[in-house]
Amino acid sequence: MLIPFNKPYLTGNELKYIQEAVSLGKISGNGEFTRRCQEFFEQRYGFHKCLLTTSCTDALEMAAILLNIQPGDEVILPSYTFVSSANAFVLRGAKIIFIDSKPDHPNLDERQLEDLITPQTKAIVVVHYGGLACEMDTIMEIAQRHGISVVEDAAQAIDSAYKGKALGGIGHLGCFSFHETKNIQCGEGGMLVINDPDLVKRAEIIWEKGTDRAAFFRGEIDKYGWVDTGSSFLPSEVTAAFLWAQLENLEVIQQRRKQTWEDYFAWFQEKTPPSLLSVDYLDQFNKAAEGLPFAVVSEENKVNAHLFYLLFENLDYRTRFSQRLKENGILAVFHYQSLHQSSFAKSHFPEQSQRSLPNADRFTDCLIRLPLFYELPELSQSHFFR
Repeated sequence: MLIPFNKPYLTGNELKYIQEAVSLGKISGNGEFTRRCQEFFEQRYGFHKCLLTTSCTDALEMAAILLNIQPGDEVILPSYTFVSSANAFVLRGAKIIFIDSKPDHPNLDERQLEDLITPQTKAIVVVHYGGLACEMDTIMEIAQRHGISVVEDAAQAIDSAYKGKALGGIGHLGCFSFHETKNIQCGEGGMLVINDPDLVKRAEIIWEKGTDRAAFFRGEIDKYGWVDTGSSFLPSEVTAAFLWAQLENLEVIQQRRKQTWEDYFAWFQEKTPPSLLSVDYLDQFNKAAEGLPFAVVSEENKVNAHLFYLLFENLDYRTRFSQRLKENGILAVFHYQSLHQSSFAKSHFPEQSQRSLPNADRFTDCLIRLPLFYELPELSQSHFFR
């Protein structure tokens, strides 16, 4: 494959900082590089408290524990998302209530929220698809009125903002991913953002396997012990050191990705002929997602160039386009499969799988993601039209 879908970018300092972490003599986690990374996010984006985790999945699982999700509680989340968004709450016994995407974008349709809320609703999980913000003002107003917690699945949303406020810092809790496919990566990693001050103390305990060891290390108590449920959520210092090398280069990485995104968008606007690849493959190549371009959204909604997608009229057109790209040495991939149509949902939440969520199903069948990474070579028209 001449052009892969993704290639993790290395800044050049990753091994240097890993060696430094090892030389410091504490590599099990919650050391110097963990502190640097957490403070970076708190200071740059104004997050109240950040805790690095081994993955975004772990951050979501911590969120579910923090919110005391119990069997019988209902959690509303989009059908068009990664399975971790649901699994974290299913593990606590929650009943998942799926919400459809917007007609013009994969984000959840906030206009449907009120009709899905019941006395058993405990949380709303919003997923900022492609780094584009959900309508957080409306969502937070609804949640506050009903006494419901909001968890931002900001796995794709590092360095994105909504009305000037960093995504992940608006809901009660925010969850980030540093998987190798993300803008900033450490192979596998994540972070929980705690925006509700009342949850910070317990979050640290859950993070430290259910102990108050973090307080002990700060000298606040003379010994630590088992005080709550928890697990081994914090990453090693080796992972944190790798991540720190990436964070130091955040602006450089983002500048390059944004330029690539804008080049894609401008190129398709100018070059797309009436018949794409000799057939009417493209329904509206991203016109359905007019929120995604930085220049189109608004000055106050900052998008982070996490991904670039095309939207086709049907599954057959998408499949044929994907095959043509592969023949030309380009790997383009589809994305999420509607969770309400999954075998797990059909067996565990049969009433949810029977609901009609047409927009989620449309994005499942018709959306394709093009390669977007720091070292992506310049693509010519011949790559797409031959």
